[in-house]
Amino acid sequence: MTDPVLVEVTRGHNVESAHRGAAVVCDALGKIVMSFGDIDRPVFPRSAVKSIQALPLVESGAADALGFSAKELALACASHSGEPVHVEMAKGILSKVGLDNGTLECGAHWPSSRQAMLDLARSGGAPLALHNNCSGKHAGFVCLCCHSGVDHNGYVKADHWLQETIRGVLEAVTGAPHGEENRGTDGCAIPTYAVPLKSLARGFARMTSGQGLGLERARAAKRLMDACMAEPLMVSGQDMMDLKLMQAAQGRIFVKTGAEGVYCAAAPELGLGVAVKCLDGATRGAEVIVAAILAKLFADDVEVAGKLTSLSAATLTNWNGTEVGMLRPSAALA
Repeated sequence: MTDPVLVEVTRGHNVESAHRGAAVVCDALGKIVMSFGDIDRPVFPRSAVKSIQALPLVESGAADALGFSAKELALACASHSGEPVHVEMAKGILSKVGLDNGTLECGAHWPSSRQAMLDLARSGGAPLALHNNCSGKHAGFVCLCCHSGVDHNGYVKADHWLQETIRGVLEAVTGAPHGEENRGTDGCAIPTYAVPLKSLARGFARMTSGQGLGLERARAAKRLMDACMAEPLMVSGQDMMDLKLMQAAQGRIFVKTGAEGVYCAAAPELGLGVAVKCLDGATRGAEVIVAAILAKLFADDVEVAGKLTSLSAATLTNWNGTEVGMLRPSAALA
């Protein structure tokens, strides 16, 4: 099945480039209410499933025992931009168990926030693992290990207790097998599993509705998603799409980007989950697709739909600041 063109990139009056993709919206039972392209093809969700990976942190009682705030829970689900507020909060999470930057096994990279990167370089500093966009998630992993009495060393390995625990949770929430045959390694060194796009959408419908999760897991899922929607800056960063989308809907949608053109979202009041894959891996394409789909879901609310629609189109400028084109949903999507 060939994925349709869902995003067009214009220059002047002509379409210069296009992004093909697949997307699906469904409920917790898997009933599809909207779909485009091949939603059965397995994709690696990458960072889009961080909120699911954080479930054991809450379910185990570790979050309560260590006094996690809503901001800290949001950071545990984040792909942050490495701003000082993110770095300090990740550092604070590790301090709850008496550990520091050296404990993290996610690797180091420069902040994705341009300002944070420039400030760090000007100060003569170098990037730490705390600057890694996944440091909040990894700090949560370490806390879970310590609370559970498990040695945190090697926690990124597929056969470690932590990753086996998370694998089981991912499998239970999405309903899709997570095994060696569909396993890869994520950018932050933990396992990632390729599953059908429709399984991801169903998983997020379950996360937001609680259906099929059991009472304790449903409570944990709600707590994590509520934290992310209340503290979107901690989930992403200034000027990032996750922040913009969640601010546009003011606590009515959860969104989380993943690498290589993946996006997942949930609409709590509708009980629906959304999963998107831009076929060429372009984040800019995935952002247009998820914003356009969310605008459709909230079509009855003119104000929210309008804000989401505006986010589904982006103006392109040249180095002089002159408008030269735009990113927009294709006719198939719009």
